[in-house]
Amino acid sequence: MSENVDKYIKRNVYKSTSSAIAQKFVDAGLEKLRACINCGTCTGSCPSGRRTAIRTRSVLRRALIGDESVLEDIDIWLCSTCYTCYERCPRDIPVTDMIIKLRNIAVEEGHILDNHFVLANKIFYETGHGVPANGEANQKWRDLRVSYGLPPLPPTVHTHPEAVKECQELMKSVGFRDLMDNVEKIKEKEKAEAEKAEAEKNKVEEK
Repeated sequence: MSENVDKYIKRNVYKSTSSAIAQKFVDAGLEKLRACINCGTCTGSCPSGRRTAIRTRSVLRRALIGDESVLEDIDIWLCSTCYTCYERCPRDIPVTDMIIKLRNIAVEEGHILDNHFVLANKIFYETGHGVPANGEANQKWRDLRVSYGLPPLPPTVHTHPEAVKECQELMKSVGFRDLMDNVEKIKEKEKAEAEKAEAEKNKVEEK
């Protein structure tokens, strides 16, 4: 009987669990996570969930039980932060804020999509803009601004380039630079480990 159970019934196996994630929610003033009744209103209301694999209820449940693999799940990056789930939650749980907090925790642990990392570490830190409007490649955005009667560049670091260093100092003072440096070290370590594993696999196959 037990052999058939193991053969035909799939079980969820958690790589590791701890109360650390839930505790970070509490520390951030988001202890209302524990009031979740798992009704699924957030999942059913999610516009992103209609087009992607994100299941908000599942994400929050995994965070509540301390399933650390949720930090590596791409689903937490599929939320568009529209706040529909927050508006409709019968327990008035700030669901969107919790997903944002999950992303913060994930980045602290080194789990961030490569595109997001490049945007934060290179573009945002170096230019002070998430979406720069200067440069030849962004002429169409400047033309669009002009068509609306706006100056081609916004009154930001684009028109005050001397302020870039000040923005970088602010990012350093709040720990953003240290966070990005830590993520970069983690990614380099993971890349080295992956290359080592691939090399060992090729050696075995050659034999």
